[in-house]
Amino acid sequence: MSRPNLSIATLMMLLVLLLCAALVIYPVVFIVAESINIGEPGVFPPGEIGLHNFAAMSEDMDVIANTLMVAFGATIMAVTIGFILAWILTRTNIPGRARLERLMELPYYMTPLVGAMAWGILAAPKTGLLNQAWRVIGGGADLFDIYSPLGIAWVMALFEGTVAFVMISAAMKSMDPSLEESSRVMGAGKMHTALRITLPLVAPGVLSATVFVFAEMLGAFAAAFVLGIPGRFYVVTTAIWEATQSFPPDYGRAAALGLSLFAAMVVTLTIAKLIMRKGSHATITGKAFRPRPVDAGSARWLLMAIAWGYIVLAVILPMAALLLTSFQRFATVILSDSVFTLANYQTALSTGTLGQAFVNSLILGLSVATIGVPIIGVLTWIIYRSKLRGRTAIEYVVMFPQAVPRLIFGLGLLWAWINIPIPIYGTLWLLGIAYFTVFLPLGLRTLAGVVMQIDRSLEECARVCGASWMQQMRSVSLPLLRPGIAAAWLLIFIASIRELGASIFLMGPQSKVISPAIINAWLSSSSELSAAMAMILTVTVFAAVIVLFAVARKLTGNPA
Repeated sequence: MSRPNLSIATLMMLLVLLLCAALVIYPVVFIVAESINIGEPGVFPPGEIGLHNFAAMSEDMDVIANTLMVAFGATIMAVTIGFILAWILTRTNIPGRARLERLMELPYYMTPLVGAMAWGILAAPKTGLLNQAWRVIGGGADLFDIYSPLGIAWVMALFEGTVAFVMISAAMKSMDPSLEESSRVMGAGKMHTALRITLPLVAPGVLSATVFVFAEMLGAFAAAFVLGIPGRFYVVTTAIWEATQSFPPDYGRAAALGLSLFAAMVVTLTIAKLIMRKGSHATITGKAFRPRPVDAGSARWLLMAIAWGYIVLAVILPMAALLLTSFQRFATVILSDSVFTLANYQTALSTGTLGQAFVNSLILGLSVATIGVPIIGVLTWIIYRSKLRGRTAIEYVVMFPQAVPRLIFGLGLLWAWINIPIPIYGTLWLLGIAYFTVFLPLGLRTLAGVVMQIDRSLEECARVCGASWMQQMRSVSLPLLRPGIAAAWLLIFIASIRELGASIFLMGPQSKVISPAIINAWLSSSSELSAAMAMILTVTVFAAVIVLFAVARKLTGNPA
């Protein structure tokens, strides 16, 4: 039995490796080829090659400087927000900790695109609702200008702060609290202990969050596009978009800029590894412990207000602005001057291209999650459970799209599939392939944690009882993976619905999807119509989350 089982597993591993190589490496080859193409753009293989596109990047130093400035500023704000919230919700005894911890997930479901549009409605110069309210109460000049580098960094930080919170709070929950207790016994105050003891102890988690968030900020497109274009403030991703939209398209410049982002991410990861090699950060030993929250005393109400303040700024205020604007003919905070209407929703749902974009996004989300998750499940088992050679190479290949901004990866897929005599460019098929490829790391990381928690002895018992590899997967591994599969399905579905970077280059006239359609409405029509579209998108995602949580509770048997 062992030899046939090994043959099936080996064959499957080879097929998966070839599939991953085709989906991941092939588009990157075109990005590199186009970056050294100094002849006719979009031709593969290039007729003339050279380093002119990289040399010409000296003219884009202001764009690169803008990118680094916004990325550094947004990362500092996001990690600070994440650390403060993680400390409040995992290390103190504020009221309603469990509920607040769940609410911290909401900014992820809203999406950066919706958040950027909402803050554009709230804090735009002159027309922003907050600036209007300021003038109503007698204020003079505008209080806020969201169309600025600080405004872009603020919005990016708000919607990545929740990611930093999740990563840092996980480190804090697994930290031995005895060192903190010793610090307080010695007379140190709560804040002194947090800064001098807690922060160094969770340095690996903070560093991981910083690296991940900084990489996300470098490749961010939605906030930089929605808030940067009106103020003519360009970062690398928006400069790439502009280069591809020019006539003739400057694909060489776009590819060179994209590779510069990839190089910056590699440098960031290398620095992080060098930092982590110095010293020991181990705090989890063989001694059992149970983390105990700090008694914050009367300060717990202030800490609770800080946690709720983040929810207000990242969820409640933006959603209220979108909701109010979506029902108005002209956006205004002065209710006596408001003209309320359902026309924006009627237009969003009745316009052929917009309605089809919603349908296409739902089709892609359902199909990519449903088809992709089982494949990723088998892939995860091969990497983390099998003893076959080559599994480490598969993991490196699968994780590669995480290191490349999705906008750049979409551009590579554009060139790759144009040069293949298979007529799927401009169809949902190509978008589905692109989504599956860029979300491979997301699915793998989600399922890997669950796979590592399953004792190998359960699978070994199935093999000892004579089960084949396929029978073992069907009767033992996959049932135990159901909670992780449900979580991966939900995350990939939401990510597919909200995807913008890879979609903007790959959608065609008959394969429009909702995020680029909202961007086009934001640029070409009214903010009121865009707000209605954003509300429909957000409600769709929230409804999917509620349904999937209910399904997940049934699968796990958890009544909560």
